[in-house]
Amino acid sequence: MTPAARLSAAIDIIESIEAQRAPAAKALKDWGTSHRFAGSGDRAAIAGLVWDVLRRRASSAYLMEDDTARARVLGMLKLERGLDVATIAAMCDGSRFAPPPLTAQEERALASRTTAGAPPPVAGDYPDWLDPYLTAVFGDDRVTEAMAMASRAPLDLRVNTLKAKREKVEASLKHLGAVPTPWSPIGLRIQLGADARNPGVHAEEDFIKGAIEVQDEGSQLAALFTAAKPGEQVIDLCAGAGGKTLALAAMMGGKGRLIATDSDKRQLAPIHERLSRAGVHNADVRTPKGDADPLADIKASADLVVIDAPCTGTGTWRRNPDAKWRMRPGALEIRLKDQAEVLERAAALVKPGGRIAYITCSVLQPENGGQVRSFVARHPEFTIQPPDQTATVLWDKAEAFAEAALKSDEGWLMTPRRTGTDGFFVSVLKKA
Repeated sequence: MTPAARLSAAIDIIESIEAQRAPAAKALKDWGTSHRFAGSGDRAAIAGLVWDVLRRRASSAYLMEDDTARARVLGMLKLERGLDVATIAAMCDGSRFAPPPLTAQEERALASRTTAGAPPPVAGDYPDWLDPYLTAVFGDDRVTEAMAMASRAPLDLRVNTLKAKREKVEASLKHLGAVPTPWSPIGLRIQLGADARNPGVHAEEDFIKGAIEVQDEGSQLAALFTAAKPGEQVIDLCAGAGGKTLALAAMMGGKGRLIATDSDKRQLAPIHERLSRAGVHNADVRTPKGDADPLADIKASADLVVIDAPCTGTGTWRRNPDAKWRMRPGALEIRLKDQAEVLERAAALVKPGGRIAYITCSVLQPENGGQVRSFVARHPEFTIQPPDQTATVLWDKAEAFAEAALKSDEGWLMTPRRTGTDGFFVSVLKKA
């Protein structure tokens, strides 16, 4: 397919997303199914265009003074891809499979309009109703923070120290451009291009043999901040597919007791194969069965309970820009209730002197510091561990991390702008 034909396809898919209120991933899959002539390179390039439009959905429409799918795609080409009017016009020449030629109004908008003076939700590309929440966290920096949250994310890998060392894996993945992550001592990073093409990590020998896992650097740091140690009893209370469970297992060096569970047994399904591939032998996966409590036998005996809390996912917009436009205010209230419930459950599992590591992939204060403050108010037997103490696991990078991340009395907030990671909040609570 020509670049012009890919552009036409992207416009069609954006129209489908809007008309059917369909998730972007489903719309892309449906298009690929009905256009089997498109090769993998074409599909990746078209997906890259669609995701970039969703990243700049509000600002591109503002730039073009038009809210149609075509206008958003054209505005994105200027704002996200940095193309000039002549280049965009050459792609829209009206030839076979190409979009119709630019109108005079479109040419004028592309040539002269900018997002300067746009309202913060438009300039930062986020829903209007979230503006007070982002203001509470970032103040006047909310637009630059949100713009970073709309940028493309790299592909981060965590080296499984049960099986390999980072230096060896880095050399092995040199052909993919893998380099050490800035903060995590066990991470590697692969930059991705605008076409969103998958580098095929899952087919690499290092992945097949369990030496690496795909995990954002922020998630790696969140696991490190829990300070899980060999010999401890550790419970991963919201284990899901097991990303942090695997990281905790490596930190424990195969020694101690690691229990993984989740309220949704479907989320746990992939964990068994992942644990086996990673060479983890000290993990006990507790799958819920009916109404029975899978942790009924544990009474205030855990050294550490890790809560990778259900949240709005605002910190992961780089990887799923579709999610921010589909999110509704009611979702926040539901998540706040879920978080309070899981914190209450964790409190009963921790032994005196033990700790809870509360983690979200959200940047919203009610889910983060607000949730922690409410919990401590209900449970005065818990105290918040000073964030600077938590970051000591980064050794020589701890001071630089403290300058980069956003520190509060309750914990650390990482963001794409500040730390180059997804948005993650981490708070460690110790029981008296």
